[in-house]
Amino acid sequence: MSSFDDPVIISCSISGVIANRDQCPAIPYTPEEYAAEARRAVDESASQIHIHARKPDGTPSYDVEDFQAITEAILAEVGDVIVNYSTGAIGIPIEKRLEYLRACRPDVAALNMSSMNYAKYSRRRKDFVFKAVFENSFDTIIEFLTAMKELGVKPEHECFDSGHVANLDPLVDMGLLEPPLQISLVMGVTGGIRPTPRNVTLMSDQIPGGPEGENQWQVIGISRDQWKLLASSLVLGGNVRAGVEDNLYLPNGEMCRSNGELIAKARQMAEDVGRRPASVAEARELLGVPGRERSPA
Repeated sequence: MSSFDDPVIISCSISGVIANRDQCPAIPYTPEEYAAEARRAVDESASQIHIHARKPDGTPSYDVEDFQAITEAILAEVGDVIVNYSTGAIGIPIEKRLEYLRACRPDVAALNMSSMNYAKYSRRRKDFVFKAVFENSFDTIIEFLTAMKELGVKPEHECFDSGHVANLDPLVDMGLLEPPLQISLVMGVTGGIRPTPRNVTLMSDQIPGGPEGENQWQVIGISRDQWKLLASSLVLGGNVRAGVEDNLYLPNGEMCRSNGELIAKARQMAEDVGRRPASVAEARELLGVPGRERSPA
């Protein structure tokens, strides 16, 4: 098999909740804007769209109606793509976050794998831009996993340090998780692991079954260190995520004009190392995510 037969799942983090349009005009607010950005990303080979909902004025939202409207708009525009919801939040009750999973039943939902300090630090200001304690205890994780299993929603395990990957071990042993797992190595958040290529190797080596086993893993690189981290993932056999939630800038330092530009660069990088982007059908098979038989209720 040639290396170009080795597909890579390219995910798009389409909005996030921290940055706003004053920082990057490409960030979508309305369902129609989400749909347009999804079209640009899918046209450049994204097979999974990670969604944080917003109100049409750009305010972060955890309401069912906003997730529903955004998802319906995206699927009406692109036909089929793996829909992935965020469940991470600080100060939002678990039940409210479960409510939109129950109502909309996305293909996949992100699940943070440990409690941590979560912050952004400015060297210029010599101060934190924001800082908080991100609670993700085993009790919280198990509550989400139990609900996801009942709903038929595949968890995406977001790991911000090497020990977070190890937190998968007892959950696998308890029978709460079934392969193939979808594991995200999130690098570059203050409070988590440093964003270095060597740490991509360190974290990927912690994947249950090893980095070349049946479980799927991707790198999520935060801020401008993203591109060297994605390059490391690609050559090590991992998948990649790009989009305006993670990083606003192209490798040459120019601000992106759309999610599509970021996904196009990730696709080019995959092709440059002899891999190709997975189709939506291939990504579903690799991740163990069934075809879409239901529309958001």
